[in-house]
Amino acid sequence: MQKVEKEILIKNSQGLHARPAALFVQTASKFDSSVRISKDAEVIDGKSIMGILSLGAECGNKIILTVEGEDAEEAFAELEAILSRQEPKK
Repeated sequence: MQKVEKEILIKNSQGLHARPAALFVQTASKFDSSVRISKDAEVIDGKSIMGILSLGAECGNKIILTVEGEDAEEAFAELEAILSRQEPKK
């Protein structure tokens, strides 16, 4: 089983709120691997929209993304791209 773990700086101007969180969960759910996000010693299931929203992760926060399973590398790459994507501020 593969495991990929890395600290990521959230660059999306909206942080991990509503729309970006929904996209993250939708993407994570495509994969069989488990997805966990850690922020300030709190660990949540990356496939849970309520868990992600409860983190209150904002632009500029650092989180630890952990993906574990057979398709971990592919899943990690797609999820990291969502978190690292810079979107214009509205």
